[in-house]
Amino acid sequence: MILAFDIGGSRIKAAVWDGALRPLGEVATPLGDEAAFTAAVAGFATGRETGIAISIAGVVDPATGVGKVANIPAIDGRRLGPEVQAATGLPVKVLNDADSFALAEAMQGAGRGHGSVFGVILGSGVGGGLVIGGQVVTGAGGYAGEWGHGPVIRGEFAFQCGCGQVGCVDTVGSARGLERLHRKRTAELLGAEAIITNWIAGEAEAGETMALWRDLVAGPLAMVVNVVGADVVPVGGGLSRAPGLVGYLDEAVRVRILRRTKGPLLVPAECGADAGLLGAAMAGVAAWG
Repeated sequence: MILAFDIGGSRIKAAVWDGALRPLGEVATPLGDEAAFTAAVAGFATGRETGIAISIAGVVDPATGVGKVANIPAIDGRRLGPEVQAATGLPVKVLNDADSFALAEAMQGAGRGHGSVFGVILGSGVGGGLVIGGQVVTGAGGYAGEWGHGPVIRGEFAFQCGCGQVGCVDTVGSARGLERLHRKRTAELLGAEAIITNWIAGEAEAGETMALWRDLVAGPLAMVVNVVGADVVPVGGGLSRAPGLVGYLDEAVRVRILRRTKGPLLVPAECGADAGLLGAAMAGVAAWG
């Protein structure tokens, strides 16, 4: 039995996996109190679990176990796994939320049966995770799959990114990025949902913004697909839920990759809101059976 957590900046969600995912409830995330944070997680443990698997909105260095979790100061720069293990007496695995998403899709979602799965998140940010042979690839520092960052966009649409670089895919491919592109093109302040609604309705300006968005995102994503050899790319996040958007992006990516495939490469994610919990549970199953 695996105790799984999906931890964000506002809520800690817990579930147990015993062949199926069974929610246990949720509590508020203690943001600034390390002891309270550890106690909140340990409070769900009964001692009957095989281990604890945690999905966080941050990156854990696999060599040191130290996490970079900007939105939860209580655990930023700390070794969350060993600290929770000391409090519960159970073995602990900690993984990035995008990696959890990718693993959930690879094992239980749209990537089932595929050897190489690159999970893409298009939401408030752009993220990703790589799963090969059922195993998450974390890479040096734990940053494998982070295709949203790096100075790849040039020209007038190269915007400053929160990571400190200029021209990251995150600055144009996310929901906020879509809004930024539309504002740059038209000087019109519209939310991502309104832009997409107008695009679906056939409005010309929204259509041009969406075409620009697709062009800027498809090239970098195609390069990633070529490099990692993904069989399938499940797409999640808020933007992915817009009718037709995943297929629209898929068309542009498939003409840019070296491998030719008649069927879709980018597909809508299937695991929904439970992807973080499910991915953590799958990591626990892989580790402890």
